[in-house]
Amino acid sequence: MPVWEEWMRRWPTPADLAAEPASEAVRAWGRLGYPRRAQRLHGAAVAIVEQHGGEVPADYDALLALPGVGSYTAAAISVFAFGLRATVIDTNIRRVHARAVSGKALPSRSLTAAETRLAEALIPADTPTSCLWNAATMELGALVCTAKSPSCQLCPVEDLCAWVAAGKPEADYTPKGQSWHGTDRQVRGAVMAVLRAAHEPVERDLILGASSGADSASGTTSPDLAFPANAPAAVHRPLKALYALSPAAEQLQRCYAGLLADSLAREVTQGDTVLVSL
Repeated sequence: MPVWEEWMRRWPTPADLAAEPASEAVRAWGRLGYPRRAQRLHGAAVAIVEQHGGEVPADYDALLALPGVGSYTAAAISVFAFGLRATVIDTNIRRVHARAVSGKALPSRSLTAAETRLAEALIPADTPTSCLWNAATMELGALVCTAKSPSCQLCPVEDLCAWVAAGKPEADYTPKGQSWHGTDRQVRGAVMAVLRAAHEPVERDLILGASSGADSASGTTSPDLAFPANAPAAVHRPLKALYALSPAAEQLQRCYAGLLADSLAREVTQGDTVLVSL
């Protein structure tokens, strides 16, 4: 919430966001995860200014054409921002449909055509009621019909629920959360934290020196690299966190190269030194 509040204070309109570099959107995104979403949000703001006079379009197809906007987001904006009739399908809605109508403990691992057809068949024809239906079904799934511990005794449609009527059969698979520790996502996030904290470009070797395989400045191997004394004060905390991970040299290089390829980081050369920034 604090990140959103600061974002809206700084960029209350698409034009305000579009006027800034994409790197500022990535920096303000903080630790919300998936920084490419900030990058695409900035791209959407630019497109809204250039193609829609700075006003967010209400039309589903126009929304779908914006950078980073998929079918769910386009439908959600149409419904919740503009009160239009569209079928919103998120994980909570899918779970309610699976249990109440299909009698299954959980929906399919990924959205199927059959689930989409069911959602479209269930939505009321009346536009105001359809908007309420989308919001209500989503909230029911988020607060009552939860994945692990559903509160069936609080459910307003318990007596109509096909899953309850069937004796609450077990799911045919066990959901697995995304791993984090030791993954490329963790290392990329740690590198991004350093770049977000920096007020100016930092030496590339400060980042690549976090590898457990070799000190990039000296070329010597070390299982416990010392924190570099020449690191700018602004990046001390996130850089220490990156060094504490001690990623393998191959992994750190792969993650760093991926950030460059995704335009989430960029290099500049200053003499014999390579600097990196958002």
